[in-house]
Amino acid sequence: MSEMTLRRAHVSDHGTIVERVRHWWGDSRTPVQARELSLLLPRLFLQFFAGTSLVLEDDDGIKAFLVGFHAADNDHEAYIHFVGVAPELRGQGVGRRLYTAFFERAAEAGRREVHSITSPMNTGSVAFHRAMGFTLEEGDREVNGFPVHGDYDGPGQHRVCFRRHLAIQPS
Repeated sequence: MSEMTLRRAHVSDHGTIVERVRHWWGDSRTPVQARELSLLLPRLFLQFFAGTSLVLEDDDGIKAFLVGFHAADNDHEAYIHFVGVAPELRGQGVGRRLYTAFFERAAEAGRREVHSITSPMNTGSVAFHRAMGFTLEEGDREVNGFPVHGDYDGPGQHRVCFRRHLAIQPS
């Protein structure tokens, strides 16, 4: 395997990223479920947030990505919306590399905290976020042993909400 290069995302990455989501999650979901998951990444995320989104690639193409953005309504928050890592690279620090780069860039832009969410059933994601220094926000109920915000993404779509404080970068 060749060395992976980190770069900002481009609108032209959209089709490849959607295909990767459908393929990479195909081992844990039906094709219909993997397609539905890919719908969480409409083109608009790369049209308007490519500058804050990241791609890791090698000579064979995209191996991992992070779609994130800085809050438009305040100047101190950022949000990680969706992250994908090729199954054969999971557990090798690739996700950590993406998150760390996002944290550094957000801090350089004056952001003081990063938010993210996941399903309470995705225990691997909860563990990863905790390992990356996120804390779980208090919720209005508990699901699968985690505090969740009920109906966060619609009826029955409860979510674990995370927050991570960033070190402020000197200007």
